[in-house]
Amino acid sequence: MHGVARNFFILAIVYALCGMALGLSMSITHDHTQMPVHAHTMVAGWLMSAVFAFFYHLVPAASASRLALVHFWLTTVSGVLLLVGLYFLLAGNTAIEPVVAIGSLGFYAGMILFAVIAIPAMRKPIQSGAGVYPYETAAAAPLKNSAAL
Repeated sequence: MHGVARNFFILAIVYALCGMALGLSMSITHDHTQMPVHAHTMVAGWLMSAVFAFFYHLVPAASASRLALVHFWLTTVSGVLLLVGLYFLLAGNTAIEPVVAIGSLGFYAGMILFAVIAIPAMRKPIQSGAGVYPYETAAAAPLKNSAAL
């Protein structure tokens, strides 16, 4: 993995570690007040960042775009704002609600940007020999005699 794909995957791992640490902390203390933060960290952080990483890894043309780097930073900054803000909001600090709103809107904007990047990339026809398993690879050997090919 390289570039934006690598960055998103590292971010996903960091989110997973933080989300699991929060889950363990809640379990140990029997205080589940931060359950929404844990859930957001695992789904919006770990899962979505991993999906973005694999998309950019599998579609290198999309990862080469400057928009992909903007997508990474918008998602990273807004995700941190959202999760840290939500943590403090659920701890009783209502003054932080605007930070949660900004983080939420930024994260949504990042998803819209991903749609702008991904949908056109998926509509482009696959060029000859650009499949997941090019015909020359060992992984494609069982497929060579397939009736579908």
